[in-house]
Amino acid sequence: MAFGTRLLAAGAIALALATPLRAADLSADTVVATVNGTDITLGQMVALRAGLPEGYLVLPDDILFDGILQQLIQQLALAQIAEKQLTPFDVDMLEVQRLNYLASVMLDAAVANSVSDEKVQAAYDAQYLNAAPVREYNAAHILVATEEEAKAIRAELDAGGDFAAIAREKSTDGAAAAGGDLGWFALDQMVEPFAAAVAQLEAGQIGGPVQTEYGWHLIKVSETRLAEVPALDMVRNDLENTLQMNAVQERLDQAVAEAQVTQATDGIDKAILKDLAQSAE
Repeated sequence: MAFGTRLLAAGAIALALATPLRAADLSADTVVATVNGTDITLGQMVALRAGLPEGYLVLPDDILFDGILQQLIQQLALAQIAEKQLTPFDVDMLEVQRLNYLASVMLDAAVANSVSDEKVQAAYDAQYLNAAPVREYNAAHILVATEEEAKAIRAELDAGGDFAAIAREKSTDGAAAAGGDLGWFALDQMVEPFAAAVAQLEAGQIGGPVQTEYGWHLIKVSETRLAEVPALDMVRNDLENTLQMNAVQERLDQAVAEAQVTQATDGIDKAILKDLAQSAE
């Protein structure tokens, strides 16, 4: 080959290397780097990008591309070292993470198909339009630590003490500053037996002391009402969340029901997880 021809050929090669490849020439399998004989592909870069916080995605394309590639090179170089010294715990952790990712793929697919305008409307009709009216209560409470304190306050109230003033002075929860006011609520929003005690009171009545996990309560109901049916747009997010959670549970139940599951836990002390975790540290 003549010198001039060789020069032209070399120039063509240099030009080809300097010219960005067209998108049509690239795929997820395109190799962008190799570390000790192991390839890094565009597909792996896309996967890493998918897990980045939103703030990184506003970076210029060249900075983001180079940053992702360098991170994968660093991770692969470290992983190759780590693979030579894996412990049984490392192997188990990798398998758990693999299972978690695969399971999340299936659940994401279930969630993606769980919400539509028709399903939201049906859920709304079932929960609100076809349901019995719900009574709501506007009440206040005084919360103290002991039954003795509660009984003493009840005697003070029975003698004509001002509920709100006593709540501001003696109640121990965040509602004290507002005179114990809890606002409007339905009974299913409150713990038992607090809710049962509220249900027995008429407007203006005081009940208690009643004990819950939070302490001892004295309760005053100011008003009651039948809750108005909310507009669909007001509860759409809640309905969609419920549909999605139901879809996740249904998919989990279906997967387990279709699988052949055998458990072999008889005779195992369930504290073993803690013991093994401590030994793995």
